[in-house]
Amino acid sequence: MVEGEVLHVALYPPDTVDTEQVKKVAEVVHKEPYDTRLLMVGEMPRLIAHCHDMPMAESLARSLGELGLVAFICRDSELRRHSQRFMARTMEFAEGEVVFRDRGGQVERVGSGDAFLIVKGKTETQTEAESTDMKMKVNWRATLLTGGIPIMRSVREKTGEESIETELFARVYNRKSSERCIEVIQHQVDYSFLGADMALSTLANFNTFVSKLQETFPQAAFNDRLMKPFKADIPSSGGQESIEINCNMLYLYHMAVSGAGPPG
Repeated sequence: MVEGEVLHVALYPPDTVDTEQVKKVAEVVHKEPYDTRLLMVGEMPRLIAHCHDMPMAESLARSLGELGLVAFICRDSELRRHSQRFMARTMEFAEGEVVFRDRGGQVERVGSGDAFLIVKGKTETQTEAESTDMKMKVNWRATLLTGGIPIMRSVREKTGEESIETELFARVYNRKSSERCIEVIQHQVDYSFLGADMALSTLANFNTFVSKLQETFPQAAFNDRLMKPFKADIPSSGGQESIEINCNMLYLYHMAVSGAGPPG
């Protein structure tokens, strides 16, 4: 642990939240009940407390656990870590393993018992497309010269249209560390490996691929909460950094509930 590093205590939102429970949690984390309730709802783990030493963080996590809640500790550096990603272009589902290949022909093999977590999510990119339209407008000067007979003229007008591009991704993590993972991105895959299951839609093909991953890695946890947009609970530049933070958060959550504890 880096000296002076912030330790976050994360809480997984319970299925139901009642007033009495909120009061007890608020007392533990020293927050107002209203603010505490906001951190106890949702579908993603939330950072409910921040500490500068491990004994305090462990005490808070233990107290939250005694209230029947799932709480775990994560270092700030763990959340901000950018995973080294093996970008798979194609794959082969063999007996007991999946063979991933990138564009350069490099190979990564993952055995059925080696995959710990499959994360499915989506990225949203806002783009602005500029176009030029021809419109007819009244030429007032010419109209005055004709004694009021409307004279029209063609005018070029530039318009900007905002659109949101959505792309799905999937990551496969092992139990050893979140520092390295295999990533598959919807529009960067050659889906010919699906054979007879291949469809015309990349969305359908991607979902078929993820289903095959789940079948091949039955022991791996599956989490698709990032199919919805979530902001990171710590300051980030948005976009890819938020995805990294949230993926790391999910990894640490699944490590906690599996009883393995944080890696390393």
